[in-house]
Amino acid sequence: MSNNTEGQNAQQQSTTQNGFGNLNLSIVGLGVEYPPFLLAPADLDTLTKRHYPDSPAMKKVCTINNFTGIETRSAIGTVDHPMANMDRAPTITELCSIFLKDGVALAVTACRKALHEAHLHPSDITHVVSTTCTNSANPGYDHFVCKALGITQPVEKVLLHGIGCSGGLASLRTAANLALGHSFRGKKARVLVMALEISSLLVRSELDSVHELQETRIGVTLFSDCASACVLSNGIGGTGEEESVYDLLGWEHKMIPDTEHDLGFDVDPLGWKVILSPRVPKLAAEAVSPSYHSLISNLPSLPSEYRSPSDFDWALHPGGATILTGVEKAMSISPEHMRASYDTYMKHGNSSSATIFSVLDRLRCKDMDGLTPNSRGPKEMIVGCAFGPGIAVEMCMLKRNLHHVKREWDGGVQSGVGGEVTPPLTESEGTRSVSGSEGEVEVEDLQKVKEEGEKLDRKLKMVEPGVLEQNAKLGEQGKENENETLDSLEEAMDGVELD
Repeated sequence: MSNNTEGQNAQQQSTTQNGFGNLNLSIVGLGVEYPPFLLAPADLDTLTKRHYPDSPAMKKVCTINNFTGIETRSAIGTVDHPMANMDRAPTITELCSIFLKDGVALAVTACRKALHEAHLHPSDITHVVSTTCTNSANPGYDHFVCKALGITQPVEKVLLHGIGCSGGLASLRTAANLALGHSFRGKKARVLVMALEISSLLVRSELDSVHELQETRIGVTLFSDCASACVLSNGIGGTGEEESVYDLLGWEHKMIPDTEHDLGFDVDPLGWKVILSPRVPKLAAEAVSPSYHSLISNLPSLPSEYRSPSDFDWALHPGGATILTGVEKAMSISPEHMRASYDTYMKHGNSSSATIFSVLDRLRCKDMDGLTPNSRGPKEMIVGCAFGPGIAVEMCMLKRNLHHVKREWDGGVQSGVGGEVTPPLTESEGTRSVSGSEGEVEVEDLQKVKEEGEKLDRKLKMVEPGVLEQNAKLGEQGKENENETLDSLEEAMDGVELD
């Protein structure tokens, strides 16, 4: 069949008078890579005691931290990581160096896993769509991931920024439109989609703001580190080895008006600062139903047994416990409908844009199939949903291949995999329990941690002598605005249930 004929057929399949037709788009590989360390709630208590005096705001944050529903958060280091134990918060430049070292290594492994499951070689990739909100390097981190993967052929690359936790689904939507463009032209498309977030080392910057401004900043209790990837295929030029994990049937993108100040992630000399107003859970929950009904109306070929929200399984980005429970109530669904979202949230925390692919990867696992509502079994149709700054609502409809058997990646420890082959930065980091559940360290270990942090601090000061002056000015500005920015636990949690 000629390329022109294939393109015409693809165009006819992918367009209807009303909404989405047969797009012929499939996720043929998924890969998720979490770093090997896990932070327990007690670890935040340990860090606050080391570096900050007691204060009402700090006590409130630590109290909230024990009621998020998160058991552990994945991170590139333990609470003893030197970058978290300097006499100041690390600068954005210092954070970038860690991101491009340990973070890129995680992303490379996630991509290798996705390619392995898809039976594809890096040379098969035609497009790369990436996202992050925890790095602003130029060239972007995707450049270094592609280089490490050995992607040397010309590929169309897009790096999305400014979209936060909705970045995973926004990247999938962007990849879909790129793939459909190739389908129209009768050309093969194999789009590598990746998301990478390193949030754990922003802890000192966030705690500085809690201490200096006496703000109740709950972002520091939620976020974690992760890399995830998928491969999207348009079905043209396949070898026959590819097998769909999820078919992508359609998507929806909306902005909630006048909410840009409710959810954000602002650049700062000390990394990024989380903006999270107490209105977010309610706003997010209320926005799901309109997006859902709009998406359903644009899928005329959806089987008749799928109409009510409870007819589907759900892959919701676990932004927080109150977002999960809020969507449950708004859509009249149960925790079992969102079992993979809860599982990911409790075991790993909120890894921003990288989380949604982790949820989808977890949802297809056999143990998750045993936790369905009323033991009904897993559903083919999946609603994916995430929220990001703006506030943006990303939603998609996926069809799960219930017969697909996950192709496990047996590549072992790869050269440069973040955390797994990186030598411990301190003795205590290499020997401490991964769970870090004890919450306190011995005096000798604490002294070593502080000494290592001070050594790193002195070294970095030599490289960036102007940073301290800049940070001091920022601190003074924060103190001047203290009266305008004071917050309280009651205000922050007004109308919000901590499950």
